[in-house]
Amino acid sequence: MAEKKKIGILGASGYTGAELVRLLLRHPRVQIELLTADRRAGQAMGDVFPQFAPYDLPRLVTIESVDWATAGLDLVFCALPHATTQTVLKDVLTKAPATKVVDLSADFRLQDPAAYAKWYGHEHHALELQKEAVYGLVEMYRRDIRKARLVANPGCYTTCAQLPLIPLLKAKAIKSDEIVIDAKSGVTGAGRSPREDILFSEVSEGFHAYGVGHHRHMAELDQEFSKAAGKEVVVSFTPHLVPMNRGIFSTIYVRGRRDKNAQELYAILSRQYEKEPFVYVLPFGRMPQSRHVRGSNMTFIGVANDRQPGRAIIISTLDNLTKGASGQAVQNMNAMLGFAETTGIDQPAMFP
Repeated sequence: MAEKKKIGILGASGYTGAELVRLLLRHPRVQIELLTADRRAGQAMGDVFPQFAPYDLPRLVTIESVDWATAGLDLVFCALPHATTQTVLKDVLTKAPATKVVDLSADFRLQDPAAYAKWYGHEHHALELQKEAVYGLVEMYRRDIRKARLVANPGCYTTCAQLPLIPLLKAKAIKSDEIVIDAKSGVTGAGRSPREDILFSEVSEGFHAYGVGHHRHMAELDQEFSKAAGKEVVVSFTPHLVPMNRGIFSTIYVRGRRDKNAQELYAILSRQYEKEPFVYVLPFGRMPQSRHVRGSNMTFIGVANDRQPGRAIIISTLDNLTKGASGQAVQNMNAMLGFAETTGIDQPAMFP
């Protein structure tokens, strides 16, 4: 059997870091060699996440303590907060240029530095790396990802909306100025750091919108939709927080171009994804549920008629920690390292 590739995870004490560990432990082609978590440095991964106590994993260390030139890692997952990632990855890729990186933060997703500065409030500090970064939506950019050294893993909301909408925009099948995305996320989308607004008593038995009119994922949506349509696209997008741990659930309203109806939009999506292992288009008129993708790397898409002529309703759902983050990151890793894309992430959803 081929020698296993050596993998590091930066920011292993967060939800996406833990999800990466969960997935990579059953991956037959890789070995976890490095785990960092500055505030938890010196601890065992099983002390931070007890589900990992039975497994032989490296102890958590600080990023500053890592000698990248001698670490010998084939690929690093970066699950750090945005803004911190740029300087860290500059250091990693300068000292270990042969190491590949999948970045789960937002730091390399936006190709226009001015757009990044506008939406994130500061200048980009790794412009040379930004130029080589490949957007990691595998179903759309597979060829480029296979050759990339640095891949920017897409956001969870954006993945859930882009997978159903990009093929329709490329086919010029929908009106680009009449797209409405009504999206909901589980609480893990807010991360693991303690915050008052995500306490159980603040979230349970309620449902609320946030980032209304100014959520940062809008820039990512506009970038990819504009590329797909061949012209500027600005969509209406509103995220909501719902009292569940995992999941993104998007209800999308579109109007067909040139009298295209919902059945025709459904046919475009069915053809697009008939051979994709991680996108499943349900029979026309059937709607997915977030529980049907929980813990899996799947995206389920449903299409139905709106009662308004010419309009269609598309519902898309995925697990924000898996296909929306760490599962998609492993899918990117598989493409970058030449593995079969489904390796280690082909498990069905957990239900109930």
